[in-house]
Amino acid sequence: MNSAPLRIQLSWDNPATGERREPTLGIPIALGRDFNAMPAQIQGHPVSRMVLNSLEVSRFHLLIDTDSGALVVIDQNSRNGTFVNGNRIATNGRTLLAHGDSLQVGPYQIAIAFGARTQLSAASRNSQIVFNPNTGLPDPSPPPAIPVATTTRNFPPPLFQALEVAVQDLHATGLPVEEVDYATVGAGLGSFVWADLLRISGVRSSQIAALGIATQPYSRYKQLCLNSQIPLHERLRSNSDSCPDNIWGWPSYAVREAWHNAVRGHWGTALGYLWQVFAEPTFAQTYTPRAENVFASLDREVKRIGWEQMFRYGSVRAIRKTTDGRYAIAYSRTTTGYRNHAFLVARYVHLATGYPAIKFLPDLQAYREKTQDFKSVVNAYELHDHVYQYLEQYGGTVMIRGRGIVASRIVQRVYEARLRNTNIRLVHLMRSPKPQGNKFGTSQRRVEHHYEFQPFNWPKACWSGELREMLEKADPHERQRLLADWGGTTTALRHDWQWIVEQGLKLGWYKIEFGEVERVERESSGVITYIQEKEFKGQIRLEADFIIDATGLDAQATASPLLNDLITHYNLPLNPLGRLSVNNDFELVEMRVSQGRMYGAGAITLGGPYAAVDSFLGLQYAALRAVDAMTTNKAPKIRRLNGLNSLFQWGKWVVNQSP
Repeated sequence: MNSAPLRIQLSWDNPATGERREPTLGIPIALGRDFNAMPAQIQGHPVSRMVLNSLEVSRFHLLIDTDSGALVVIDQNSRNGTFVNGNRIATNGRTLLAHGDSLQVGPYQIAIAFGARTQLSAASRNSQIVFNPNTGLPDPSPPPAIPVATTTRNFPPPLFQALEVAVQDLHATGLPVEEVDYATVGAGLGSFVWADLLRISGVRSSQIAALGIATQPYSRYKQLCLNSQIPLHERLRSNSDSCPDNIWGWPSYAVREAWHNAVRGHWGTALGYLWQVFAEPTFAQTYTPRAENVFASLDREVKRIGWEQMFRYGSVRAIRKTTDGRYAIAYSRTTTGYRNHAFLVARYVHLATGYPAIKFLPDLQAYREKTQDFKSVVNAYELHDHVYQYLEQYGGTVMIRGRGIVASRIVQRVYEARLRNTNIRLVHLMRSPKPQGNKFGTSQRRVEHHYEFQPFNWPKACWSGELREMLEKADPHERQRLLADWGGTTTALRHDWQWIVEQGLKLGWYKIEFGEVERVERESSGVITYIQEKEFKGQIRLEADFIIDATGLDAQATASPLLNDLITHYNLPLNPLGRLSVNNDFELVEMRVSQGRMYGAGAITLGGPYAAVDSFLGLQYAALRAVDAMTTNKAPKIRRLNGLNSLFQWGKWVVNQSP
């Protein structure tokens, strides 16, 4: 090239959250963790500084600059090295950069773009598949803009524009007003775990309300499992060390499954499950329960604690503080047959709204908006069984985008389709190579075929060991750094799936490609993906009959209309990861009132005192901390669990008696 570009675009997924960053910066660009020791000027030029918050990144890690008209990256004596397209450059060395190249800097995989490039619309860059508020299922239509205040035909009423509302004014509207001590918003697994612990702690079901749109607390979770090709007889992919139906964790799913096999005379299988738990993950593959067993056990606990008495059908529109020191919740009970609204007033409110949307890659969103083709290009969390039905009948080529746990399940499902029709090819498009796994201290994750392996998405010590204690003691920015080092896009360490990948690569029906997508087009030969290919520094085209986006879920708090309204109305702070700021008890301190408290749980609290917030154990841990704090605050009709009454309640659980 004749001259170096003045500005280049860097793009990467945040290793802690998976959210996309795409800053465009002027040359030269310095990347590092802390630039206090770096001169303000380098070679007489102002420097664009990009902070990468990870202990794997050196204070001044690298510099992107020009040299004789060419763009180069210069390592700055970094501790963990700088990788370009998977190859490590020498310490203090330099190498040329071209459009489409990728850098690995600690846990960050950064794509380089400059020169002519197809620009996606702003809407496509922030593409999502939102959950329909009336069904709780993925809605493939383009997402609406997030409003400052959510309204449905003048509901909530104008009085909700105030910071505090009077309860008598709610009654004056003529709409139903119900008052309880405890309310949980979402009515999913997070709400269920919280309500379950309250019941065990002595609270009557009549004093708990769970607001949501699905009577079964696992409805959305189950549907996402089925959509992402985990049928009921299959084992869950994500971490399921704990049992959401059993706060004590004993007997575990493995013990229960072993017992059921033992009573049927299958002693070898029963002992195999017990050995698997004892020896995991070093000598045996990590145990996970079958999906149908999880849902059956939840059904049992739903009946035991009286969930149907606590459940209120409705979509929550807004939450406000009241003048008497409580919270007012406005919700719509609208169905196809009628329109109805109501209010709920509670002293203690629990937010467990889950993931507000599914992430959808911008280029794929742009393709669907342009072509209205919702069959060839799908998200792994959408219902897309038609893809495998077509492949089994006619064969074809599938492209997968993303390389996490969901992608691994899709690879396995395509393999299962190949058992019926061998005329199936799989192209796995990754943005960049993965030369090494994340490091923390002396530990490092294993990488094979550019997949980073972890038994699950967080190190085990994040759950109840020294890493959890470290995170609880850290300040918000330290937490961001720790989560970046511990997190990242990982896939399950499962031998069956690893064997499929090995066989696919060996036999040639599975191929891994690297490149930054320029655009996706519909042509006569199928859906064509044009990429800036890494090795040959040129554009190539990849043909496929179907593209499956397996890049995951979106948990930004502002992506939820309800949470966005709450954040805007009360000017609530967000943590450095863009989630709700909570203390170590998962309380939203800024929402504190004289008679009650507000708590959060799940993915909307990532960046707080716990890493694995959206796991079964994470939801239970958040509930334990919140209920313990409420007990200390002398919340009504609640008693602290001690050894004796906890054992008594466990006995009731064993015999399936109401708490």
